[in-house]
Amino acid sequence: MSTQIVFDFDAPVPPPAHFDGPAFDAALDGVRLTGQILRVYGAMKGGQWRTLAELEEITGDPQASISAQLRHLRKERFGAHEVTRRRRGEDSGGLWEYRLEVGE
Repeated sequence: MSTQIVFDFDAPVPPPAHFDGPAFDAALDGVRLTGQILRVYGAMKGGQWRTLAELEEITGDPQASISAQLRHLRKERFGAHEVTRRRRGEDSGGLWEYRLEVGE
């Protein structure tokens, strides 16, 4: 049986143990990933629609990492937030924007 820990975004620095996976190394990745998710959350918590490029400009993090952190924010242990996406501009352009609705 595993213990479910909820990610506390109000804590000064959440513990890196919330991240996992076969390639995850807490000593190497914990601080970096914690900083990324906090920056993405901070940029998104106001409910604005933003593209990955806009989030990259705000946070300084790579778009692939931002996308991964948006997926993490949907998970129960990271708050079970709703992350929605929609196309921006011409449908054939393939540009997506995202919005975070903070969970309760």
